[in-house]
Amino acid sequence: MKRIGYTLLACCATLAFAATAFAQTPAVNSAITIERVYNDCPVSNLVTTNAYPALVKFADDDPFGCSGFANLHLWRYSGDGATAAQFPNNANWRICSDFTLSGRGEGGLQVAPWWAQVSGDGLFNVRSTDGEVAVFGGRLPFYSFTGAQGLVYVAGTVINLEMIYKANGLSSVSPATIEYKATYNAVTYSSGALPFDEGNIAEDPPHGLWGGLNNSAVGGHVKMFVFPGGEPHNATASWSNICFQNYDQATPTKSSSWGQIKSIYR
Repeated sequence: MKRIGYTLLACCATLAFAATAFAQTPAVNSAITIERVYNDCPVSNLVTTNAYPALVKFADDDPFGCSGFANLHLWRYSGDGATAAQFPNNANWRICSDFTLSGRGEGGLQVAPWWAQVSGDGLFNVRSTDGEVAVFGGRLPFYSFTGAQGLVYVAGTVINLEMIYKANGLSSVSPATIEYKATYNAVTYSSGALPFDEGNIAEDPPHGLWGGLNNSAVGGHVKMFVFPGGEPHNATASWSNICFQNYDQATPTKSSSWGQIKSIYR
């Protein structure tokens, strides 16, 4: 009986440690905006709206008559309304939004790794110029909805974007996974749960392996493409019905059944 008792205690202690270790998703209650990260047309018009979670919007940016590539604007989930929330490797979360892009540019959702928290890297990207919908950059596993499933976006229409990150074991046998979903014209497309690769072992510590890396900034991005002139632009990007779900809030408690525990940690 003692042996059984000790085994059960050890198992419960391990579960308690796992619950503590995985309860790392940041608290989110707001968003911040970061305008003109790239500012190739500083004289352009720009109107920013931040009414999170109902709406974040960068509107009427007219980067023409300038030289260069683009004006880049970002928004980030925040826990204090002043700084970007920090998302570690072992967080478990889901984000989503209805996204609309007009004019000439590209944008969508973003998971920017530690080296690129304020940049155009780690993109769930929708491009208005050719309709491509794809995910690439940063630590994100590559996936093209256009290439794999024939999804083509038309400028000025609404597409719902969703990302689901699960830390799992953060190891070669149990890497973190991320699922991308796009719902367009009442059809939902999914990448399935895609595993992260090992990453750079020289980054561990402090940034970790087999996941998004400590720490990422999560939110949205848009690039308004610069043109030499002569063409009305009026580029606008909007994210509405923004969602954030903290899966760590489902961490098992002392009263959780074995079925609940297994469903969370399977």
